[in-house]
Amino acid sequence: QVQLVESGGGLVQAGGSLKLSCAASGTIFNINVMGWYRQAPGKQRERVATITIGGSTYYADSVKGRFTISGDNAKNTVYLQMNSLKPEDTAVYYCIANALTRPTFTSTDYWGQGTQVIVSS
Repeated sequence: QVQLVESGGGLVQAGGSLKLSCAASGTIFNINVMGWYRQAPGKQRERVATITIGGSTYYADSVKGRFTISGDNAKNTVYLQMNSLKPEDTAVYYCIANALTRPTFTSTDYWGQGTQVIVSS
């Protein structure tokens, strides 16, 4: 099993910045991908940014140029630096990790509990 602990959400004014962190722990053999999804009220959950163990990144078009994802493989931790925040970035942000775990070594997606980000206009 893998546990994901998120931190860094909160309330910020438009144009401000926040940094989210997510640390994974448990019977981890290897993490293939970590990243962030978000879900706004009344909307579907959407992928925001992900990073592979090799450092390849993905960004949703809506956050390109404003958000930066980074990871620390040694700490099984992923970060999301969010700059120039907009009210439409308001959502619950969920950390995701695709990991191989002992003893089965099967690849499984694990989710964090979510952290609220509110951007006021």
